[in-house]
Amino acid sequence: MSKFLITGLGNPGTEYRHTRHNIGFDVADAFVQKHAGVFSQDRLAEVAEIKWKGKIFICIKPSTYMNLSGKAFRFWMDKEKIPLDHTLTIVDDLALPLSKLRLRTGGSHGGHNGLFDIQNILGTDKYPKLRFGIGNHFPKGMQVNYVLGKWFPEEQAIVREKIEKCIEVIENVAVMGFERTMSTVNNLVFGEV
Repeated sequence: MSKFLITGLGNPGTEYRHTRHNIGFDVADAFVQKHAGVFSQDRLAEVAEIKWKGKIFICIKPSTYMNLSGKAFRFWMDKEKIPLDHTLTIVDDLALPLSKLRLRTGGSHGGHNGLFDIQNILGTDKYPKLRFGIGNHFPKGMQVNYVLGKWFPEEQAIVREKIEKCIEVIENVAVMGFERTMSTVNNLVFGEV
């Protein structure tokens, strides 16, 4: 039975819930909820195991804070003996507009602290990522407030639509593989804000 590690990036703590930076957590929650799973606190992360169509998904939300995400990623990948090409990390991306999702099997951390730490610990950037565009509509010097801020009311519908699509992407990667899934998701444009 093939196994996948799904890592949603975010920060633990109620003050970070449903912020742009925690979209990885929100996607992981939505995926686990759809498949009637439950997260429980475990070593370095909240963890849920989902079985679907002959696949096993080990879903984690690192409890290490974003900057140390690599520790949890590495621990669970090794513990569950999951190959790197069977992992998917879900992350917010300032460089992508809110209307976009981007699935890639490799690529740089792009200045994202969570990805930087994973890359550092793995010694490679060749691991799959699903980047959730959050746009960059903030005044100069306000990036941290924007990233750690909540979605604007007018963004909520697109965010919900994209979370649904992310669930589909996770399922499709497991069933169809990365190449075919990339060709279906990377050209999509979600509603205009």
